[in-house]
Amino acid sequence: MSSQIKKGLGRGLSSLIGETKIESKTNKLLLSEIVPNKYQPRKNFDQENLDELTKSIKERGVIQPIIVRKSKSEGSKFEIIAGERRWLAARKAGLHDIPVVVTEADDLKSLEFAIVENVQRHDLNPLEEAQGYQRLINEFSYDQEKVSKFIGKSRSYITNSLRLLSLPQEVLELIENKKLSSGHAKILVGLENSLFVANKIIEKKMSVRQSEKFVKIFKTRKKSYTRLKDPNIHNLESTITDKIGLNVKIKNNKNNKGQIIFEYKSLDQLNKIIEIIKKNY
Repeated sequence: MSSQIKKGLGRGLSSLIGETKIESKTNKLLLSEIVPNKYQPRKNFDQENLDELTKSIKERGVIQPIIVRKSKSEGSKFEIIAGERRWLAARKAGLHDIPVVVTEADDLKSLEFAIVENVQRHDLNPLEEAQGYQRLINEFSYDQEKVSKFIGKSRSYITNSLRLLSLPQEVLELIENKKLSSGHAKILVGLENSLFVANKIIEKKMSVRQSEKFVKIFKTRKKSYTRLKDPNIHNLESTITDKIGLNVKIKNNKNNKGQIIFEYKSLDQLNKIIEIIKKNY
């Protein structure tokens, strides 16, 4: 494999190629003989960037070959390991064939190639990046330390990336559709009202710094409420909760007026509250 090809692939990919059996020459394959990588972590390709690459390919052709392996599911075809964006752009540009380097790679190596290529070129949105790391952990028995060393990023970076996956599905879709940035997403992790805050960020077009201040207001209010609540009220809430098996909140004002709130999560629990009231009054 030529040094020029290796240089273009980036250090991480060159290292991976060094661990696999690879043909020494660049071949050409028909675009119709190539299928996408089933382990591609990126779901959405930026249309503007893809159009720019298509224009470049129309003018100069595909300079850097894509990396492929023989497809297991489709015997006569080849599966992309790295370079799916170039393959898509070549199709849009109307090309019939594309330069390729054929390598022997198992499923793990194929996923590794795809993740490294995308992370190094910053093409993944934060959600797709986290999902790529999670696949290494779930499907190939990596731990966070191994992912950290493999990707070349700190352990805390990997941990914070994976924490994004704990957000509600509605918020994840906003990240995937680039309505929320990576910076915004990190602020939302761990918030009980993350969807509400996410929608406010989008509605008010808040910067990351403005979003941080907005979130602090909620946290301060919550802490303030907890800190000022009378310990006797806390004890009373706990006693009633233990007695009836349902969460109870007591809001008591300075003039000793307030509310008792019974939380129920099903009709059975609501009926239980009604039965208790009927039985005693």
